[in-house]
Formats: sequence, structure tokens, C-alpha cells
Amino acid sequence: MILKKSTKRNKLTKEDRKYNSTISKRRIYIEHVNRYIKKFRIVSTRYGNKRRKFSMRFSLICTIYNFEL
Repeated sequence: MILKKSTKRNKLTKEDRKYNSTISKRRIYIEHVNRYIKKFRIVSTRYGNKRRKFSMRFSLICTIYNFEL
């Protein structure tokens, strides 16, 4: 889902603003999850170990997050 943008000539209508606010409210939860995963530095930096272990470690981090919910 993509936010609607206004231009100099075409301003946003009330429906467009409402649409943008509903998307933003949903999006904030996803951004918090991304922030939590980046704390483990597996996504925020270059991964130096073997590729097979990446998916295992990433799924473990996601499991830890889901367990805390």
C-alpha cells in the first residue's frame, strides 16, 4: 500500500488524508517490529556467516519477538 501524495496543483482531499492516516497507523506496528529485529544486528549490518545459518537465526529472533508478545 502506497501513500497518496499531493502536488502544488492538486491538494489532497479529505478521503486521501483519511486513507493516508489509516495506512500510517498500520505501518507503525511493522516499523516497530523492524526496529526490534535490527537490535540483533542481523539485518542492519552485513551478515558474515554462512547463508544457511542466516535463515535459522533470523527465524529464532522472530520467534523470540513473537514469544514476548
